[in-house]
Amino acid sequence: MEEGLVEAAFDVVGLVGYRYRADDCYVVGREKIREYARAVQDFHPAHWSEGAAGELGYAGLIAPTTFISTTAMLANRKLLETLKTGYDVVVQTDQVFEMYKPVLTGDRLVSDVELASVRRILGKDLLTITNTFTDQTGEVVQVMHTTVAGLTSEDVDPGISDVIERVVMNGLGTTPRTAATSAEVDGPSEPDSKAAARLSPVSRTRVPRTALRFEDIAVGDELPARTVHLTRGDLVNYAGVSGDANPIHWHDEVAALVGLPDVIAHGMLTMGLGAGFVTGWLGDPGAMIRYGVRLSNFTVIEATSAGTVEFTGRIKSIDSETRTAVVVIVAMSAGRKVFGLATADVRFA
Repeated sequence: MEEGLVEAAFDVVGLVGYRYRADDCYVVGREKIREYARAVQDFHPAHWSEGAAGELGYAGLIAPTTFISTTAMLANRKLLETLKTGYDVVVQTDQVFEMYKPVLTGDRLVSDVELASVRRILGKDLLTITNTFTDQTGEVVQVMHTTVAGLTSEDVDPGISDVIERVVMNGLGTTPRTAATSAEVDGPSEPDSKAAARLSPVSRTRVPRTALRFEDIAVGDELPARTVHLTRGDLVNYAGVSGDANPIHWHDEVAALVGLPDVIAHGMLTMGLGAGFVTGWLGDPGAMIRYGVRLSNFTVIEATSAGTVEFTGRIKSIDSETRTAVVVIVAMSAGRKVFGLATADVRFA
């Protein structure tokens, strides 16, 4: 296995370090939080009721763990359009969320985008994009690392571009300035290092209001299992809510041209379901401080029947000094492990 910086069909290595700041902020709306929570089937009251969120100490609805990916979809558009000059399709493989401050209704988020690295593994180019999100106070609220595999015509049917152009929504390449996107930025801009935002301490210093206390847990404890059902309607809904319009999640012909057995669920959708599985057990969505997932398989959603994802988890380790634990999450669909490795770092009261 060769691992390291490599050249692709275009100078992707030359883009490493390419960075810019989205030219407008993303304002977090109450109804958008509810809409996203519904899309990932996360019915924790703090995502829906301001009263319930207030009981946990939040000044507004708290966004689900993976909500920030909707902001990234907009901010990353310029970089992804650049990558399309060298790849026919990019497919998500790994995702890491680092949480420093809960995202709440009314927050104004700005994203710095960077192509952090390029590696070659098993003949595929793996590109890692880092999003650093700051809010209206200038503090970093989350950092998100997304790794995608760049696929060329050698990996997929060469006619896929024509099919995608025929089926995708009109207007995806035209973004008004009011959206949180970098589409109008002429070139990469270097964020001012002297004015670099600091990581917010909130998520690691606030007293979490979890359903369990640290003294109640032990290594090896298992979380209550959860089974989630997904239909094509759920996939279409998530595509619209999240902004992820990749037709492999809703169009049979495109899925086949990529070599998939059928339409598959979004990787980020299954991650959102997994995050809700853990935060529902915790009782406090803001008590998760890191969430990392490596995708090893997919959830097939047939046109005639619902697919299922079965989530289980156990406590892998605990730290009495910080009152934290690492939870290992397993996601199974049709007998296949969807997550190759998934862990959540959580805090307890």
